[in-house]
Formats: sequence, structure tokens, C-alpha cells
Amino acid sequence: HVLDASRAVGVASQLLSDTQRDGYVSSVAIDYQKVREAREGRGQSDLLSLEDARANGFKADMAHKAPAPAQPGVHVFEDWDLADLRNHFDWTPFFRAWELAGTYPSILDDDVVGESARNLFADAKAMLDRIVSEKWLTAKGVAAFWPCRREEDDILLDDGTRLPFLRQQVKKSRDRANFCLSDFIDPAGDWIGGFAVGIHGIEPHLERFKAAHDDYNNILLKALADRFAEAFAERLHQHVRTELWGYAPGEQLTNEALIKEEYRGIRPAPGYPACPDHSLKPILFDLLKAQDNAGITLTESQAMLPTAAVSGFYFAHPESQYFGVARIGRDQLEDYAKRRGIDVAVAERWLRPNLD
Repeated sequence: HVLDASRAVGVASQLLSDTQRDGYVSSVAIDYQKVREAREGRGQSDLLSLEDARANGFKADMAHKAPAPAQPGVHVFEDWDLADLRNHFDWTPFFRAWELAGTYPSILDDDVVGESARNLFADAKAMLDRIVSEKWLTAKGVAAFWPCRREEDDILLDDGTRLPFLRQQVKKSRDRANFCLSDFIDPAGDWIGGFAVGIHGIEPHLERFKAAHDDYNNILLKALADRFAEAFAERLHQHVRTELWGYAPGEQLTNEALIKEEYRGIRPAPGYPACPDHSLKPILFDLLKAQDNAGITLTESQAMLPTAAVSGFYFAHPESQYFGVARIGRDQLEDYAKRRGIDVAVAERWLRPNLD
């Protein structure tokens, strides 16, 4: 199981390789043994009660919350320009997917992996030229905004939809808060957004490479499709900040600054550290009508199809920030299941990585 989607292609290629498979499996086994030993030696951090964690929640200054969206409602994008998205690529995860350690662009001059990185980069750019000029892929997406208010650790939309979130419960030091995403929403009334973007049309090209037994270009295309999806999420978020929601109309950032997230607002995704419950995706997808508006569906395990896809929520408060929920207690698990309207056993299954 690969938690970091950007590494999935590289891991799969090593597992399929007759020459690399055994060594890779052995290295993972060694790494996991080190993790187990480190965890046993470290022990576990103390947890607060859910009541105390809530009392220590982050107190955002709601005098500075974002205004209502300039263009509320649902916005559908049926064919975003691939050439535009190409200009917003974050290349570092691309090289990481091929197990090449380093940061772009310095990796191209690295003493160890520089030559391999340059060759791979040249191949990627050549394929990108064809993807864009021959329209191999189609970028479809949807974004929307909804009036809402905070109700403890939940965000309640005006249409009655409840978005339950989890709060950090690990005991903090030096007056640090126990964050929950709902902390960034005003109980007196506010707005939240959501989005889903996907890259369509890859299948016939993968079949073509498969028929030619061309594993390299098959994997390369998948890796580039992932980059297009992430670039689309980044570019759409910029469009939201500057125009659709419009709370940062004067924003002018380079691609490097965008990659470093030097902007106001966050877009946490279900299944990631600040919002670890993958099962929130169906709620988000229903709100967005993601299947109708962007052609994106969910599997039983809440994986997105097409696989090159990104979805999440938009928070616009200037103090909103990413964090990891980390470990939670039984009291929060049971409380969350009640708020979520599911059995505790179901919540336990989805939140297994966050439990003792």
C-alpha cells in the first residue's frame, strides 16, 4: 500500500521488474522493521479528552474571514487548456515517482542522479509536446461554494448537509492549539468551497503502449497524467482565489510560489492528514455532482476514477493552515461516528491509521 500517490507509478514499476523486485521488497521490509523498532522505543504521546481538545481548539479571528464568493454556485470546466496546465507542473513529485531523489530543477544537475533525471525529463517533455498538440487527454473539473456555519467540530451547510471533521487530540506543548478544520469557519455564518478535477482519455494510449510491450512509455504517461491532475488542482485554486471566490483579486505569484503554497487559503482533501476520512468523498461528490459535471466516479474503497484526479474542500480564512489530525481516542471515534451517522465499527475501519 502506497500512501503517497506520487510514488505509486515508481513503486509499481519496481515491483514489475524482474531485476529490481526482490531488492525493493527487501528494502521495504528493512525500513518497516526500523519503523517498528523506533515506535516501540518512543512510546505514544498522551491524548487529551475530546472535551479538553475542543477547549484548546484554534481561535481564528473571524473579523478577517473571507467575503462571500464573487461568483457563488457551481462552476463546470469541460476542457481546461492542457498547455496552461503544463506551465503549472510541480516536477519534484514526478522525479520522486521514478525513485529519483532531489528537488527540481537542481536534480537535473545532481552528481548522482542528474544524468538519469535529465534523460527522463527530456522524454517527459517530448511526450508532453504530443499530449498537448495531439490532444491525448482532456481536463475536466468542477468547483462550487456553499453558505455554511460552524457547529462545534462540524460544518453545517445551509441546505442541511453536515460535514463532520476530526480534531487533533494529542496533548500539545507551549500553548499550541488542537486543530480541527471547522476552526476556520465562523459559527455566525461563512462560506466553504469544494472541487474535483480529473484527467480523462488516457486508456487508448495506455492500450497502445501495452500492445507494443512499451512499459516505459506506459508508466511515463501515467506519471504525466498525475502531474496534469495536480496542476489542474493548483491552477483551479488560483482561479478560485482571484476570480470565482475573489478574496485575493490582486494575487500575482510565480509557479514556484504556488508550489510553496505562498497564498491565502487551503484545499484539504479527504483521506489526507487534516481530513483523514476517505468516506467523506461521497458527500463532497454529491454536492459537486462530480460524476455529471466532471466525469469522476468513486470505487467502493473511495478511490477516484479516472485515477489521475484530485478533490477536496476550499477554506479561505487567512489563518487556515494544513495540519495532521494524527492519533485520536475512543471518545472522539464514537462521537465522530454519531455525528457522521455511521456505526462505530464502520468509522473504525475508515480511521484505522488514526487509532491507538
